[in-house]
Amino acid sequence: MATNQARQTPAISPLTIEERTGSISTAEIISVLKGEITALHISQAFSTEIAEEITAKFFSSPGLNERKDGVPGKYVGASHYRKDAATYFAEAETARPHVDALFGSLVDPVRALFDALKRELHNQGIELRLARSEHGQANVCRALSWTGSGTFSLDPHDDVAQVLRAGNDYELSAVAHNTVAALNFYPSMPEEGGNLRLWSHKPTVADRKSQGVETTGYPYSAAYLEAVPSREIQLKAGDIALLDGGFVHGVTGQSGNGKRRVLLNCFFGFARPDLVLWWT
Repeated sequence: MATNQARQTPAISPLTIEERTGSISTAEIISVLKGEITALHISQAFSTEIAEEITAKFFSSPGLNERKDGVPGKYVGASHYRKDAATYFAEAETARPHVDALFGSLVDPVRALFDALKRELHNQGIELRLARSEHGQANVCRALSWTGSGTFSLDPHDDVAQVLRAGNDYELSAVAHNTVAALNFYPSMPEEGGNLRLWSHKPTVADRKSQGVETTGYPYSAAYLEAVPSREIQLKAGDIALLDGGFVHGVTGQSGNGKRRVLLNCFFGFARPDLVLWWT
């Protein structure tokens, strides 16, 4: 298998990354959803005060859990990763009070973005809503902090495989045939490292099979990505990153200066031309 992985030549797909300072716009979000740009990095998108308070609430949350899905770190909320719909939506319902408590009386930057995008898409005849099933409804985000060490604190991966293979009981599986957008808000960042690295490669089903990651999209080997160009986005607290999760991406190792990399994460994308689903 290692020999086959090394011989596999990944197709190169150009990266289109836009970076600027200020608030994010709904037009920019829709550009990523439609596949017009690969990634968007907005610096100083929300205030330091909000970032610090969310970080403090995260580490003191009674809903803080250790991840047990092969990815090191802690989280508040629920993830669809490696779970059937019944388990995921039940966990989302249980976690909802803990997710809401991360914001308290703050102006919630995640829900504010969600509401603005919902209004804009409605004007275009498109519904935006949280994914749901008979077991419950998704949360607007989950909070994560990684503890991985080495070259990457989160190994190279794509976000499409897990959605494509989620199962017929998930309505979000249809999104995998379009752009699976990953939206990250960063309340806390280490001084060095913890950056977002994107490779110029959007794997196919055959590519994932060659790596043995057809159901998870995680992790791609260093040998497989060796010849693939990449770009790195340097992040700070208060930033927002939005990317086409179909491209391989990862998180670089971070320094041990006491600050942890904490982010609020969610996914969304077109399930139909008139429907965009949002989940975690």
